[in-house]
Amino acid sequence: MKVTFLGTGTSQGVPVIACDCPVCSSLDFRDKRLRTSVHLEVDNKSFVIDTGPDFRQQMLREKIKTLDAVIFTHEHKDHTAGLDDVRAFNFRQKKDMPVYARRLVLDQLKREFSYAFAEKKYPGVPQIETYELNGEAVDIAGVRFIPIEVMHYKLPVYGFRIGDFTYITDANAIAPEQIKKILGSKVLVLNSLQKEPHISHFNLNEAIKMAKQIGAERTYFTHISHKMGTHKSIEVDLPNNIFLAYDGLRVSI
Repeated sequence: MKVTFLGTGTSQGVPVIACDCPVCSSLDFRDKRLRTSVHLEVDNKSFVIDTGPDFRQQMLREKIKTLDAVIFTHEHKDHTAGLDDVRAFNFRQKKDMPVYARRLVLDQLKREFSYAFAEKKYPGVPQIETYELNGEAVDIAGVRFIPIEVMHYKLPVYGFRIGDFTYITDANAIAPEQIKKILGSKVLVLNSLQKEPHISHFNLNEAIKMAKQIGAERTYFTHISHKMGTHKSIEVDLPNNIFLAYDGLRVSI
């Protein structure tokens, strides 16, 4: 399996519009963060988890030419807004794009991209085939995805385990029975928004504590805001085998 971090930033991205803080002014490429998303290559299949507002830019940057399915964690716009750009894969692959999400997410996608689901479609709109996730493991293009329900304040969000890899974003609580699904992962991705406490995301200390509890061989933090501090200043003090992810980082499992 190859994992590429398409984006590692929070909903506003980094730099934030009109902000002159040291992180937003940093020249370090690791401090330039598009909205959070990840690309997976598994058994010659290609998947994206979440299509945020930067989806088009991310596909072009990574030169991704094929996409077998899109899987959504939840319905917030920083994770869904780029769905329209699956059109390019429709044209290239000559087929509908399979989209997997829980029912509430699918319902919201059908409202926000109503033209893609209309009875009489305008020529060239995205061609999407939806599949509902219900918390059970599912085979997507022959690859097994295990949903992991986490809480984003009061909103249920899905993380996913695929083999020895677990991906969780937008969470501030994981129930014990869900943690059991993660145990034994070699690589864990976990959201870590900032140093200060936050109502709906793990902060840095909470993410470190959760990473240690799960005990993956390697843990990468994502969904990082400009309030975290620069990549260089934070990563130097992280425990062994825990890292800040950055846009374009590739990990093999």
